[in-house]
Amino acid sequence: MTTHPANNVPENIYEKIGTNLHQQPDHPIAIIKQAIYEYFARADPAFKTFDNLHPIVSVQANFDDVLVPADHVSRSPNDTYYVDDKTVLRCHTSAHQLELLQRGERAFLITGDVYRRDSIDATHYPVFHQMEGLRVYSPADWGSQDPTEFAEQQLKKGLEGLAQHLFGKVEMRWIDAYFPFTEPSFELEILFKGQWLEVLGCGVTQQSIIDKGGFEGHKAWAFGLGLERLAMVLYDVPDIRLFWSRDSRFLSQFKDGQLNTRFKPFSKYPPCYKDVAFWISDSFTENNLCELVRAIAGDLVEEVKLLDSFTHPKTNKTSHCYRIVYRSMDRSLTDEEINELQWKVRKDIEEKLKVELR
Repeated sequence: MTTHPANNVPENIYEKIGTNLHQQPDHPIAIIKQAIYEYFARADPAFKTFDNLHPIVSVQANFDDVLVPADHVSRSPNDTYYVDDKTVLRCHTSAHQLELLQRGERAFLITGDVYRRDSIDATHYPVFHQMEGLRVYSPADWGSQDPTEFAEQQLKKGLEGLAQHLFGKVEMRWIDAYFPFTEPSFELEILFKGQWLEVLGCGVTQQSIIDKGGFEGHKAWAFGLGLERLAMVLYDVPDIRLFWSRDSRFLSQFKDGQLNTRFKPFSKYPPCYKDVAFWISDSFTENNLCELVRAIAGDLVEEVKLLDSFTHPKTNKTSHCYRIVYRSMDRSLTDEEINELQWKVRKDIEEKLKVELR
């Protein structure tokens, strides 16, 4: 860990670096990754795979090289883990896109752990796994066809095939979207169990990125997807924390090469609810609160939820009341444990977030 004043990475996040769930045999994240690799190996043998690129990257690579605006909210320390003022824990695998292009790679898949300061609930975790794909085409590939239209057609054809490979024959639709590094941009949704589900984001890569990568006069498409999101849907996993569990009752249910497994829940231990209310300061953010709670309770915290917000009519001060849900994935928590955790949370909320407890 660094003592740089810009550093906002807590120890419990640093400890996740190198865990590499996407490389662990029989782990659901690795199974999904391998299924996607196998699809592209058959659909387009030009693709190379990279899944061991280090997650600490430069601010330049994480933001500037993929055209994230200078004033974009994602650059804020409230959303991003800064190691120092020039390096971050990557927010997306797109951070390696330009690096690989400049090495001459024309078709690649990047898989890795990514890090974002976020809320606490069953579908959000500060560390998750993404896959980035990019394919470059030369003028000989599109001939007399419009190059952007050609890239879009190839993109949609390939990713519709991927969706069918993972989910079987499903109804699909394309939604216009916005990403700073692609234009046009799209999201692919599938009709799954009666609901439309976003599978991935994608688009035709911005020409300035391709040119800077050394492929002037070429066209490319790119996509990005979250492996946890796909695994939760495919395997019916109800809580994202389970992917980090070492409990054999969870891990033994999955085998390499099997996409049709359905997670069988084991005994769910009872939750414990604790509320905390305080007058917020001007600098208060919910992400800072969630980081503080996670640093104390780790994976014993299941959810942090705003219950009430109240502004005093005379003082104009605003009060927030949050409910913290504690629940272990593998055992019952004692009252003593919960009370000690909550005492530490209340103490740190007051001291570190500069708020006034009620």
